[in-house]
Amino acid sequence: MKGVYKDETTSEWFYPDAAYILSETDEKGMILYANDLFCEIAGYDREELMGQPHNIVRHPDMPRVAFKGLWDDVQTKGFWSGYVKNLSKDGGFYWVYATALRKVHSDGRITYLSVRTKPSREDTATYGKLYAKIKEDE
Repeated sequence: MKGVYKDETTSEWFYPDAAYILSETDEKGMILYANDLFCEIAGYDREELMGQPHNIVRHPDMPRVAFKGLWDDVQTKGFWSGYVKNLSKDGGFYWVYATALRKVHSDGRITYLSVRTKPSREDTATYGKLYAKIKEDE
């Protein structure tokens, strides 16, 4: 995708402001769908991602409590939104503002759709510090 690039000094990946990173998982968190931008920024071919756990992109800087909150909210409210630092296959990272939604299909099957956009630099700085403090306390 045009506009995706990596800052080699920080290993951070960037993508266009108006872009959407999309994925869908099953009830066990296994990837069913990933759009082209998800594949590109995460550094995986689509075939490598299908059937893999979504936490393949979980960055070690992310506190466990953040994902507990995500799953608790998705189960009780049907959605969650928040800031996430993700891991790329090459060891780099990228920030997203994510909204996860529970989708109940007509056959009763449940999947989870995640829609991610580019957060501001101010927000990534704020949440980077907050998550570091939480990780320190974990």
